[in-house]
Formats: sequence, C-alpha cells, structure tokens
Amino acid sequence: MNALEVKAYDLRQDVLDIIVSGGGGHIGGDMSSMEIMLTLYSRMNVSPDRQADPDRDRFVLSKGHCVETLYAVLADQGFLDINEVKEKFSKFGSEYIGHPHNTLPGIEMNSGSLGHGLPVSVGMAIAGKMDKRNYRVYTLMGDGELAEGSVWEGTMAAGHYKLDNLCAVIDRNHLQISGNTEDVMKDGDLHGRFAAFGWHVIDVTDGNDIDQLNAALDEAEQTKGQPTVIIANTVKGKGSTLMENKASWHHHLPNAEEYEAISKELKERKESLLHE
Repeated sequence: MNALEVKAYDLRQDVLDIIVSGGGGHIGGDMSSMEIMLTLYSRMNVSPDRQADPDRDRFVLSKGHCVETLYAVLADQGFLDINEVKEKFSKFGSEYIGHPHNTLPGIEMNSGSLGHGLPVSVGMAIAGKMDKRNYRVYTLMGDGELAEGSVWEGTMAAGHYKLDNLCAVIDRNHLQISGNTEDVMKDGDLHGRFAAFGWHVIDVTDGNDIDQLNAALDEAEQTKGQPTVIIANTVKGKGSTLMENKASWHHHLPNAEEYEAISKELKERKESLLHE
C-alpha cells in the first residue's frame, strides 16, 4: 500500500506536467481522484495485452474532464507513453484531448458530457449478465455531476436489475466549478438516496486513503444481488496546500511560480511517505 501511496504523488507530478504542457486541464478533480483511479487499476482484471478480452473488467470515467489523471494511470499501467502524453496533450491534431475517447488504448468509451458514465456502465453490466461473463464494471462520477437526471435513471435501472457486477465510485470532494456542491445543487444524504434505489452503499471517510479504498472495493466484490456505490470523501486539489479545498482550482492553469510550489510540496509529501 505504501508503494501505491508513493506512486500517487509521482503521478500527480505527471498530471501537473501534462496540464502545464497542454495549457489547461481540470487539476482540482484530477488530484482528488488520483488514489481512486490508481487503486482501481491496481486490482482490475485488465492489461495492455488483453484489451480485446471479453472477460476484461471495464472502467468508465464519467467525470471525463479529469482525463489527465486517467492518462497518467493508463501510462503507469503500460497502455500509454507518459512522455508522449506530456508532449502532445491538447496540441492541434493530437489524440490526447481534454476528455477520454476510445481511439486510445485502455479507454472503453468517450466521455465528457456529464451524467452519461453510469447509464452506459449499467448497459455494460447488463450485457455481462446476459453473456454470462465474469467481468466487473466500474465508473467514477463527480459529486457535482449528480445533478444530472440521467444519473438517477441509471441508478434506478441498476437497482432494478440487481447488477452486482457494477460498482460506482463518487469523488465526493464537495466542490465543483461554481462552488460548494451543497450551495450549487445540494447532494444531501447520498447514502440514503442510493440505498432507496436498492444499492449497497459504502461510505469511505478518507477517499484518498488506499487502504480504505481497497477495503471498500473488497466489500463491493463480495456484495451479491445489488450494485454497489462507494462514496469516497476526498480533498479537491489533494497534494498541495496551494490547491486543497479551493473551488478556484477546479480548472486553473498553474503559472511558473505555482508550478514550482506544487512540485516542491508533492516531492516533500512523497519523501515523507518513503520515510514512514
């Protein structure tokens, strides 16, 4: 687990480099969702040499604007070349654009328009049941995204069909582009809302803690007869006090001074983990 925690800070530096090189990106949500995506890919049944395997696990990044973290994790897993991503991100004609698209290795579906990831994941999970496949489907949503009506249609369908091969994770950092989620469009009692639709609900108090995430994912795999949602309470901009818990860093391009300050703190936090 410590090795993954250390890696999370290395990949945060990759994300920072990608965004600065490309001239933009959604850095706040990238940083809050890093441990979630890294933990998922450390355990999912998928690899670069098995991308066409019908029994591979599926991951859908519903909050597609956090693609920079997905690129960093996919590169760490061998699907992409991180240096190529940094060089070409957001450049004219590049495949490495600001939202996922499935011409790139390891990406199951195009995303970006919020509210679509869960409904599509429901379809993937139903297909797995119909085809008697053993794969699992995972999707990562933002808490601001939950204002989309299609999310709740998908939630209702997943509960109705008892899709125990489906696990949704919510990056619950409490902030979106225009402020606190509870001021913009209140999420309220997410646990109760999902439970009312027949979901097994797991609350993770620290969604940036890999041990807690692994325990939740273990529980999700063992849950039968219900889909599972993991409400992961994370920190927007995790990794630097310059960014943490600040809505203004939802989509902010660090200047040279900010880049150096963030890089320095990422290195310090990594070094602290190495000496634990």
